[in-house]
Amino acid sequence: MKFPTATYRLQFRNGMTFDRASALVPYLKKLGISHLYASPIFTATSESTHGYDVTDANEIDPTIGGRAGFDRMVETLKDAGLGLILDIVPNHMAASLETPWWKDVIEHGAESRYARHFDIDWSRRLTLPVLGDDFEAVLGAGDLAVKPDPKTGKPSLAYFESFFPLNPATYDGREDEILKISDKASLSQLHGQQPYRLMSWRDAARDLSYRRFFEVTGLAGVRVEDEAVFEDSHRLILELVRSGAVQGLRLDHIDGLADPKGYLDRLRQAAGPDCYIVVEKILGEGEQLPADWPVSGTTGYEFVVALSHALVDGAKLKVLQSAYAGLGEKRVDAKEQLRAAKLLMASRNFEGEVTVLVKLAAKIAEQAGRPTTENELKDALSEMLIAFPVYRTYGTPEGMRADDKTLLDQVIEAIGDAGHPVSIEALALITGIIKGDVPTSAARDAVTFRTKFQQLTGPIMAKSIEDTLFFRHNMLLGLNEVGAEPIQPDFSLDHFHEEMRIRKERQPMGISSTSTHDTKRGEDARARLYALSEAPEVWIAAVEGWRAMNAKAVQQLPDGPAPEPEVEWMIYQALAGFLPPRFDADDENAVDALRERFLTYLEKALREAKLRTDWGDSNEDYEEAVLGYASHLFSKDNKDFLTRFAETIKPFIEAGLANGLTQTIIKLMAPGISDIYQGSEGFDFSLVDPDNRREPDYDTLSKRLAEGRKPDAADISAWYDGSLKQYVTAALLRLRQSEPDLFNDGDYVPLEATTDSGGKLIAFARVNGEKAVLVVLPRFTLGHGEDRALPPTLGDATVDLPAALKKKRLRNVWTEDQIETSDILKLVASDEGHPFLVFRTV
Repeated sequence: MKFPTATYRLQFRNGMTFDRASALVPYLKKLGISHLYASPIFTATSESTHGYDVTDANEIDPTIGGRAGFDRMVETLKDAGLGLILDIVPNHMAASLETPWWKDVIEHGAESRYARHFDIDWSRRLTLPVLGDDFEAVLGAGDLAVKPDPKTGKPSLAYFESFFPLNPATYDGREDEILKISDKASLSQLHGQQPYRLMSWRDAARDLSYRRFFEVTGLAGVRVEDEAVFEDSHRLILELVRSGAVQGLRLDHIDGLADPKGYLDRLRQAAGPDCYIVVEKILGEGEQLPADWPVSGTTGYEFVVALSHALVDGAKLKVLQSAYAGLGEKRVDAKEQLRAAKLLMASRNFEGEVTVLVKLAAKIAEQAGRPTTENELKDALSEMLIAFPVYRTYGTPEGMRADDKTLLDQVIEAIGDAGHPVSIEALALITGIIKGDVPTSAARDAVTFRTKFQQLTGPIMAKSIEDTLFFRHNMLLGLNEVGAEPIQPDFSLDHFHEEMRIRKERQPMGISSTSTHDTKRGEDARARLYALSEAPEVWIAAVEGWRAMNAKAVQQLPDGPAPEPEVEWMIYQALAGFLPPRFDADDENAVDALRERFLTYLEKALREAKLRTDWGDSNEDYEEAVLGYASHLFSKDNKDFLTRFAETIKPFIEAGLANGLTQTIIKLMAPGISDIYQGSEGFDFSLVDPDNRREPDYDTLSKRLAEGRKPDAADISAWYDGSLKQYVTAALLRLRQSEPDLFNDGDYVPLEATTDSGGKLIAFARVNGEKAVLVVLPRFTLGHGEDRALPPTLGDATVDLPAALKKKRLRNVWTEDQIETSDILKLVASDEGHPFLVFRTV
């Protein structure tokens, strides 16, 4: 297999087409990547902005150029010597009338040839949560009618612009008669004869007959574990791989599948040994990718988390935690918040999925002669879901892995230690079902229970932590990232080094990301927010001043102030990470554009928190008040605030720029395949999606790289405009290309680096035989002095060298100067003032 040396993630749609991507190929080639890493390109819903709502897995989306445009892009890539990695979606498809397979299922029900392609419970009618109210209310309002489908001419149930096909058996030979139906009783009777049931979208959480992606009812789970479904849904994908058009695959949400390993084994066999495959998989603390999965690694969320250990000052976090905890009426307890978020998911957002499992467990209990009440089973199941520490286990019909059984035992132990009242018998029963310890008569139901349970723990974990808790607990927003732990760990450089060592051992060819289409904020925003941990007292005092300055904009509502102090803290922190480095409060057009982006983010943040408003039950008065407060911060009448705000956070801006460059160099030099998310070779201060899918300014990026000018690290403007980051990225990508064996196979060696002046450094080496690279980077640059300007310096650093770098000739990657080492590296005068160093063996 020819592994990538580096990938470039490109988001198609939103204006990005195959032809536009082809035009970028010369730039990407010059930048130094080896593979374009494309977001989903298969036909998706007409309004799709991301492509994960696939409607036809065997057609390349005409809206972005279709097959012809794709083929042109592939030829352009090949001519440039670049490869292509596709993001594919095996877990779900759009539950949309635009999806031919889904529409056929709606029309023909269990008799459809695609009825088993989707994960549907056919013991009842297919539920379609598309109505704005209950069926009876919609019918009574006259919003439902029988009309010919505009595309097929067949009779259908029309609900505004949606036309739901009627089962042919209910109208064959009587089309004219059916189309004349207008009275409500006959309409209701006709609806009752269909294999589907139209229902309110509000009822989906507790009454859905198909598996969905997380809690998105518009995405229906696919039974890709079935060989026929696999073949039907992978026909074009495999054709593209086998033809050589595609060299790698990124698999979306692998944990959603019934049998991830079985799927991966089948895919590997079909795609061949040379196809590069990575999986989107969230790894919990200490968790590793199953060793028997035939993939190269993950998409890199755990890499982002590891970086926080290198760049967050854990020793000072308690100051920040204490101040944040003091904002509310009661002390913040992260464990209680986590439990509350998971309980909300289990009892409300995934009520229907939990109910199905409870009823199945009750049936198995009766078969096993161990009758247990449904309430006891529900309480026990909820506690298991709450206590689950990782996304899922990987049991199959053949049984459970030993480590998964051990994990289940640990979950039961954790429930006991927590002290929440729960039936021991019910817990034992459910654990036995998952492990397969049931009578033969219940074995089939036990496998079904295990599969559904394993497909539920991940969504509950994700929605509880990433999409609830991380919008509730806002102590340091940079830590609230996909894959991060809900209970903050002890941050240390030693932990970072250990994570990199494990990365080299367990998935050296996994993708190393710093920004993705799923991260909560862009890498440079996160890097800036990390710097708050270096000077928490400065931040705390600033927030107090800003709150006082804008106190008149806070509204007093019956249920409390809006925004409440914790949300004010979040607003100022999000704003601090979001502003461009050279923000100008006098540029009204720029301020207006920033305000619109920020308000969109804030509305989502409030609803995701699910405290005083929610997606399903929005509190308009509260949202209007909080958005009004945020809008006030950007108003012309409040320009003095924006000016002072930008000036106050300037030290954090500069420390963030240093952090951003440090994390970029780490990504490019540490184990893993470096990924550049579109435009982040410059800057990425984006907020949560959809903000992070905005198209970069490729004209500026391309022009700057084409000029070939080497920025001077002593030139502050090169830090502020992103040109230094882009140059460093290109230089190190070329280094990776020139030494693939060193970066693919080289060991990761943590190094001890000290300075007499007290500066904090990060140092490591990559070593492969006689070849090596030495990296020395600044850490905690804000702590070097309150008024210290960029650039940071390494100062009088001394680095203890490993054997591979002792008594060797090294070349400075930036200056081309050469040095001779002894047992240690003592920076010479010309290096001391440099903000970062990368040496390679000569």
